[in-house]
Amino acid sequence: MDRGNCSFLNEFFLLGITNNPETKVTLFTTFLVVYLINLLANLGMIILIRMDSQLHTPMYFFLSHLPFCDLCCSSAIGPKMLVDIFSKKKSIPFFGCALQFFIFCIFADSECVLLAVMAFNRYKAISNPLLYTVNMSSRVCSLLMAGVYLVGMADALIHTTLTFHLCFRQSKEVNHFFCDVPPLLLLSCSNTQINELAIFTIFGFIELSTISGVVVSYCYIFLSVLKIHSAEGRFKAFSTCISHITAVAIFQGTMLFMYFHPSSSYTLDQDRMTSLFYTLVIPMLNPLIYSLRNKDVKNALKKLKIKS
Repeated sequence: MDRGNCSFLNEFFLLGITNNPETKVTLFTTFLVVYLINLLANLGMIILIRMDSQLHTPMYFFLSHLPFCDLCCSSAIGPKMLVDIFSKKKSIPFFGCALQFFIFCIFADSECVLLAVMAFNRYKAISNPLLYTVNMSSRVCSLLMAGVYLVGMADALIHTTLTFHLCFRQSKEVNHFFCDVPPLLLLSCSNTQINELAIFTIFGFIELSTISGVVVSYCYIFLSVLKIHSAEGRFKAFSTCISHITAVAIFQGTMLFMYFHPSSSYTLDQDRMTSLFYTLVIPMLNPLIYSLRNKDVKNALKKLKIKS
């Protein structure tokens, strides 16, 4: 490594989504609408669950943390991205860049683990409904959520420390709209093998274990549902899981494609489009998926409308 070409930078310049002036207004309007729907839908879901006493169950306790993760994840990136569309100088301080990635990583990882915990909760509810409230007491739920955020913080701390202790070239331009690891590694003149190994081992382990947890939980759920004698009971049990399976498939599928596709097929434009999807679009879709497929949430909304 040539130390003469390396320096510790005070700031980075994000190249953003596009430099094409003809598309800036369209992009800004589109993603502003997406972000506002994101804010309203996720905040609305959190407030609704907190206000309606019938939703004070383990299932909705975990569900209230999903929009919180989505809200924090998208808010770490969305406002800065929107401002940068029309900014000539898309700068971000070095520590601001580190903080942005740290917050994003905490809640992205936490959401991965949370989706697996939600699948386990569904298994407990369907396999043994009589002991469900005992097995999933408020203390157990709180401990599970503490574990979810602990995993997210630990992984975020490792990746942030490894990435922002690197030596960077004189070039400050990050070919992305937020501070993510892959484009930052391209700017480094240090050996990044440890960083790449950390992504594949630590984040890979989180992805593998959470996806395995979801698959195993739903295998047991499927077997439990087959034991239900009535067709109506089987349909009701399956319908409560459809929204969760949809959210898992969209989120985990996007994350796997983003961080584990072959390097030979890697392009920065593709990277940006995928990142836009899981940082802004998926957080907007999750509350819509759960509210449109959930009778309890619909009933809570109707009661809220009647009261108002």
